[in-house]
Amino acid sequence: MSGFSLPQRLTKIIFTLGPATQSEEILEEIIRSGADVARINMAHANPESARLIVRRIREVSQRIGREIAIMMDIKGPEIRTGDVEAPIELKAGETFDFSVRAGDPGDSHGEIRSVGVNYADLINDISIGDIMLVDNGLMRFEVLKKIDHLIRCQVLTDGQLTSRRHINLPGVKVNLPAFTAKDRGDTIVGIEEGIDFIALSFVREGRDIRNLRKFLQEQKSPARIIAKIEDQSAITNLEEIIQECDALMVARGDLGIECPLEELPVIQRRAVRACFDRGRAVIIATHMLESMIESPMPTRAEVTDVANAVYEEADCVMLSGETAIGKYPVECVRTLDKIARRIEAEGDVVFKKPALLSSEKIKVLESAVVLANQLENSAILTFTRRGFMAGALSALRPAMAPIYTITNSVQTLRHLRLLRGVVPYVMPLSSDPNDTIENAIRLLQREGRVAPGDKLIVVTDILSHDRLIDSVQLRTVR
Repeated sequence: MSGFSLPQRLTKIIFTLGPATQSEEILEEIIRSGADVARINMAHANPESARLIVRRIREVSQRIGREIAIMMDIKGPEIRTGDVEAPIELKAGETFDFSVRAGDPGDSHGEIRSVGVNYADLINDISIGDIMLVDNGLMRFEVLKKIDHLIRCQVLTDGQLTSRRHINLPGVKVNLPAFTAKDRGDTIVGIEEGIDFIALSFVREGRDIRNLRKFLQEQKSPARIIAKIEDQSAITNLEEIIQECDALMVARGDLGIECPLEELPVIQRRAVRACFDRGRAVIIATHMLESMIESPMPTRAEVTDVANAVYEEADCVMLSGETAIGKYPVECVRTLDKIARRIEAEGDVVFKKPALLSSEKIKVLESAVVLANQLENSAILTFTRRGFMAGALSALRPAMAPIYTITNSVQTLRHLRLLRGVVPYVMPLSSDPNDTIENAIRLLQREGRVAPGDKLIVVTDILSHDRLIDSVQLRTVR
């Protein structure tokens, strides 16, 4: 029976670690169920716990023979309210103060009640008439005036204010650094433990990514950078952010607070298309299966949301609270797997070729993708040391064909876990290209990926008169 009778899922799955997924047993189930990348959210983790969980993932991956990648999602600049003695009930129309003076306790009893804020320069960044959104936008405030250390606001919506609630400031340029002291400490721990990706929160411009890349280079870390777009500045500077990053995450949680909700699908589609044009991986994140935190079944709308991300040919879909604190973490991964496989089986969604990928090498790779799209039940086989060849083939988006990628580096294999359609394996690369191809085909046969009669489009270098040249070969598995 042909190895392609059970199609390889092309869309990758990222899951977030948390209390629901920290045990070895659950980790093993999730990895066996097809998760590709584990995300550690440093907004809810400390360096010691992160260190332990990275080691546990590596141990489980090696034991079951399936290496997955690890992403450290660093917290980034965050503005929060301070502690309050008791929840403050707010009514629309009343006046309320935010204090930027360090250590100001929340006042729930005075004539004008107040709460402290953890960012002293907020009073300089904000202007009269600006809107402040608190607790994921559940409470809205309009700035009336600034008095010494106080930002006086009018409450626009009823709500209950509790301790340490997140503040969003749509359209306000905040002068907090993108890479904070906490981020620096967390990242050093991640580098020491050999994490594969750093996700930078609240990226506002290309310079934010350049600064992080410089830091990683100084630390001699090969970790790649995922830029999270979460506010209006990021949308304005989307092109330069995509140019600088290795991958983009459409973080729809904060983005949906910062931007009008009806704009969110438009932003998502534009971001996917812009990444596609530049050959960058793109991740769709937040609320994909939110109801499955409590329910064993997703809503119909969630199924459609996941399907739309697959139809858009995003590289990855991501689970957050669903696997961090949810009751059904393994079922969530399996649900994403089932939806993605079904949508991909349609095989009728093929984007135009990327607008900004046009080198001679890309044109050679494009010919391989065209051939794969024309041959039913075919696959692409390629070889890479650092991931360029596989990344370029993935960016060209074969309609159905998996991209079997052989590398001699476990580190590269983990980086390739993020890319749509790429199925990586580690194997020594021989000095003779033909021996390497034959060894790779035997490996794929042992893994049940190919069977006699299957068609492989082999993309590799071949030796010709003492120099390597690019080649595309069509081989039938013997």
